[in-house]
Formats: sequence, C-alpha cells, structure tokens
Amino acid sequence: MTTELTLTTRPLPTGILLALAGELDHDSAGQLRTALHTITLQPGDLLTVDLTDLAYCDSTGITALIAARNHTHTHGADITLTAVPTNTLRILRVLGLDQVLPIHPAPEAEPDPST
Repeated sequence: MTTELTLTTRPLPTGILLALAGELDHDSAGQLRTALHTITLQPGDLLTVDLTDLAYCDSTGITALIAARNHTHTHGADITLTAVPTNTLRILRVLGLDQVLPIHPAPEAEPDPST
C-alpha cells in the first residue's frame, strides 16, 4: 500500500517548519524538491523539516533531503531534521549523513526546562 507524501509549511520565529507525512521515495521526492522552491528563505533562517509522520524513506528520499540541505545553504539559511523515524535515522547514521544533516528530537520530546 502506497502512502502519498503530504507537505505542510508554517512560519516559525526561527524560519520555516516543513512537515512531511507519508512516503518520501522515488515517486514523491520531486514533490519535495518542487516545494523547496516555493519556500522563501532569508539568510540566517532555519528550515526545520519535521519527519514525525514520515512512514517510509528510500535512497531517493535521502537524496532529496540532501538537496534540501544544499538548497537552504544556497540561500544562506540552515536546515535541521526533527523527529526522524528510527529506520531513517539508522540509514542516515550508517551513511554518515547525521554529520551533514543536523538531527534533533521532536520538540515535544525535549524536556521542559521549567520542571
């Protein structure tokens, strides 16, 4: 069963949040690349890519994430991945891409400093 890729964006104080849901694969990677060109990034902005609802990511999807990094750097911005699913995180680590793509836990998973 194929789950289509859904992309959602919203502004953040630090830049833009791009949430991906579904499958990032050969069939949908172009959708991510196209969406990146519609996002306005300023120097110093942070593109936060939320992968909480990412069901599957193949090698083409990984390549699209690298392209997202390159795109943000072209605009003087930066990128971070949040809530990376376990399987995707393992692949990123094996390939050494966790050294290229900053990875952070989901915001709700971060401890509350007020407690």
